[in-house]
Amino acid sequence: MEASNAPGWPLANKLLFRFFFTYFLLYIFFNPNGVVPYVDDLYNWYIQPFHRLIPWLGSHVLHLSKPITIFTNGSGDTTFDNVVILLIVFLAVLGTAIWSIIDHKRPSYQKLFYWLLVVLRYYVAITMLSYGFFKVIKLQFPFLSLNSLIEPYGNSSPMGLAWRFMGYSTGYNYFTGIAELSCGILLLFRRTSALGAVITLVVAGNIMAINYCFDVPVKLLSTTLVIMSLFLILKDFDRYKNFFLLNKNAAAADITPHRFQKKWKNIMLCVLKYALIIYTVFFDLKYVLQAEKEYGTKAPKAPLYGLYDVKTFIRNQDTIAPLVTDTIRWRKLVTDYAGYATIKLMNDSTHSYAFKVDTLKRTIIMNSYTDTLNKYVFTYTKPRKDSLLIKGTFKRNSLVIGLHREDESKFLLVKRGFHWINEYPFNR
Repeated sequence: MEASNAPGWPLANKLLFRFFFTYFLLYIFFNPNGVVPYVDDLYNWYIQPFHRLIPWLGSHVLHLSKPITIFTNGSGDTTFDNVVILLIVFLAVLGTAIWSIIDHKRPSYQKLFYWLLVVLRYYVAITMLSYGFFKVIKLQFPFLSLNSLIEPYGNSSPMGLAWRFMGYSTGYNYFTGIAELSCGILLLFRRTSALGAVITLVVAGNIMAINYCFDVPVKLLSTTLVIMSLFLILKDFDRYKNFFLLNKNAAAADITPHRFQKKWKNIMLCVLKYALIIYTVFFDLKYVLQAEKEYGTKAPKAPLYGLYDVKTFIRNQDTIAPLVTDTIRWRKLVTDYAGYATIKLMNDSTHSYAFKVDTLKRTIIMNSYTDTLNKYVFTYTKPRKDSLLIKGTFKRNSLVIGLHREDESKFLLVKRGFHWINEYPFNR
């Protein structure tokens, strides 16, 4: 569908416009993504009735086998989110039908089309800016954790594999982050919006491909970003077709803005535009820089941070040999993040625990995440810089464990680095 200077649009164009106009606005309503100040606070208020409506639709209309009890969280592809998409599509079809009946004589929707493109440009731009900042500051894909370094490839999930692949290279994070920031910046301005739409289609398409191919639960949002990018491109479809496919002259795009008759309205609109841009960039930067200090690369290390190999394991005064069939003896202790630890047993099974360290009292309090009542208390000493000795009671057993901290830089993935010259492929 192209916004031309023709006095009227074909019926198919008008129907498609009515559908996508309704669909996109409803999608943004249900997924505001913080595109304007305090919209997320407002969203948390107005989404509450839908937390009752959507489960009701799932049970009584769609007859789902299980009730909907989980709402949008770290996953944007929950059953709730998918039913919301179905509701949006239904309302868009219904809205298109009603709109077509009551407004069937209107020849075109040039002004509405223009403002819809503006809304989509800013929605996609601000989303891409947020994505970009989180990659450039390396918050979305941190470097491999100590747990990741000792985990076999086969035990990782597809999403975990993608996260480790992306997190390994700071340079690749810069590359993808700058690409996403470029999309956002280009889409914010009319003169560069055509280029921005094309680049966004490629970048968002890559994001969508990763989400689909590595089972990352942001498939709905990334797919919608691709559809929105295509919609932005369709405005200049004939120009792209002439330039890329037919080797013909491509006319200049019409980027004339729609102006209000009253000057103060145009001034106010311009002020709001740049205020929104400044707000977005400033608060995105402020948030990611603060997050970098809290849980990113500049965050303080956890007390007793390290990858520890168990050298001696005394249970109830008996020294336990390191047999791979033992399901009780510890093999490794990993303390990556404050308040969290992983124990790897001799049979290679892993168990996660809350891990609270008091450096003044030299105590450790551990408990399982599924059982917060039973807590295990240890005392610890550090006979040497790279050793740790802990004593306490764990699951009714008295334990004395001697551990040696391993040097994580010994892993090939950590120490290999970049080589401009490779006489032979180094593929291990």
